[in-house]
Amino acid sequence: MKVDPFTLEIMLNKFFSITDEMGITLIRTSYSPNIKERADASCALFDAKGRMISQAEHIPGHLGALPVFMKLLLEKYPPESFEDGDVLITNDPYLGGSHLPDITIVTPVFYKGNLVAFCVNKGHHADVGGAAPSSMAGDTTEIYQEGIRIPLEFLYKRGELNKALLNMILSNVRTPEERLGDLRAQIAANNVGKRRFIEMIEKYGLENVQLYAEEIMNYTERRMRAAISKIPSGTYEEEDTIDEGVRLKVKITIKDDEIFVDFSGSSPQMRGCRNSPLAVTMASVYFVIKCLTDPEVPPNDGTFRPIHVYAPEGSILNPKPPAAVAGGNVEIAQPLCDVLFGALAKAAPDRVYAYCQGTMNNVSIGGIDPRIKKAYTYYETLAGGMGGRPNKDGIDAIHTNRTNTKNTPIEAFEIAYPLLVLRYEIVPDTGGAGKYRGGCGLIREIQVMDHVATVSILSNRRETNPKGLFGGKPGAKGVNKIIRTDGSVEILPCRGRWTLNPGDIISVQTPGGGGYGPPNERDINLIQKDIIEGKVTLESAIRDYNYKPSQKILNILKMQKKYGVIGGD
Repeated sequence: MKVDPFTLEIMLNKFFSITDEMGITLIRTSYSPNIKERADASCALFDAKGRMISQAEHIPGHLGALPVFMKLLLEKYPPESFEDGDVLITNDPYLGGSHLPDITIVTPVFYKGNLVAFCVNKGHHADVGGAAPSSMAGDTTEIYQEGIRIPLEFLYKRGELNKALLNMILSNVRTPEERLGDLRAQIAANNVGKRRFIEMIEKYGLENVQLYAEEIMNYTERRMRAAISKIPSGTYEEEDTIDEGVRLKVKITIKDDEIFVDFSGSSPQMRGCRNSPLAVTMASVYFVIKCLTDPEVPPNDGTFRPIHVYAPEGSILNPKPPAAVAGGNVEIAQPLCDVLFGALAKAAPDRVYAYCQGTMNNVSIGGIDPRIKKAYTYYETLAGGMGGRPNKDGIDAIHTNRTNTKNTPIEAFEIAYPLLVLRYEIVPDTGGAGKYRGGCGLIREIQVMDHVATVSILSNRRETNPKGLFGGKPGAKGVNKIIRTDGSVEILPCRGRWTLNPGDIISVQTPGGGGYGPPNERDINLIQKDIIEGKVTLESAIRDYNYKPSQKILNILKMQKKYGVIGGD
């Protein structure tokens, strides 16, 4: 059969529409604010061979790990193992997963008795048991402490629910009603994808659908190889030491139309929880290379074919079980993206940005909600500064690199939890100075109301700064602290677990991004705009940019101070 380019475009968008609708279904029917409000979930469609056909525009950290997972799934369960009505479940980080709260649901798709596809999604559950509420404790040392580890098993077989497995899962979590609701949303999302894929087959024919799925993957591979071949061949290296002395080192070799990534020399796996499973590491690589080469290329199996990754077993980027891994997905894989971009900056300086905040700033709070006398678990990642770019500033207060979640609106937050948000704002002077300034971080302060709670933090860049590029200055470090009711302040390390008493406040200030280019090349109009908008103080502008304030700027600042406002002209 001949491939028609117009039909190819139609098929491509049809595949995307399937995964997009899966995502909409999952997010709108979920129970937890973490998925419902923050969209901490991802959906993809795979063919019967376990190759990704399409994915929704969700979280690169989830989606880049799924191809590794599907390969391992088919090694354990060959195609003949599946029947119509089956649903599989797992959260095992050592089986192509990320960390235990990320639960993967797989639904095989059958047409006229033949396996034709897999609908797959991953959702971050706000609690899966373990030592601390939200299952993201910063002080774990082995995976057994982090929550229930669900092996790759059938949750449904021929449409029949495995009640024993479901009961075992729900008996090991703090919020079973919410977990059940999110699991049902995941299953519903896959069912929608299954229906739409079968409708697509009935409309275009199975042979046509398979032909165009194959061609779309091959088309993507051709585009990726063409984009890679435009980068100068050679070997490019970068390394960085982040908090707790963790060393991330990469050597990237570009040879014709292929890329080889070697992480030899990175730190060995640690006793703490900041180990990054191999699938998580590979997701960071896939994200960075796609951004650098051809961001518009359709994401599918063809994207990954020219990319080869080596991470030594037993290293922090490919740990051996039973290493704890809760923080690897969020606090090692994030700065790893910066290191990868830093290496490739030597090959393509006009396509990269400076180091971003290098963390997801995980905050988990849990206890007994005094309003309903039941357990609650709050989990969120907090945005920070993006690195300055070759032609514009970094974005302020945004999730960067391999994450793509939203924030929890304060209104939804305070309805769902017995907590009060006292402060939520951008912090001035946190973005690194440069020709193009790094994005600013934010601060969020949360007060515990009428109960004792446990707070866990997993963060990075509390000891080290995000680097600038090409003369840009580093972004500011983050700060974690507890403000007690007696006014005392405890400065906290990058990770750990603490008790909050009624009235105590947890305060998290996130890092800024590094600057791009020398500060003395910054446009004076941009400096003045930053001062007026409150992103850079006058003192910092004078110090970092040698700025000499005009009388107009001084008058504006005087009026802002008088009326307690930011902005104006």
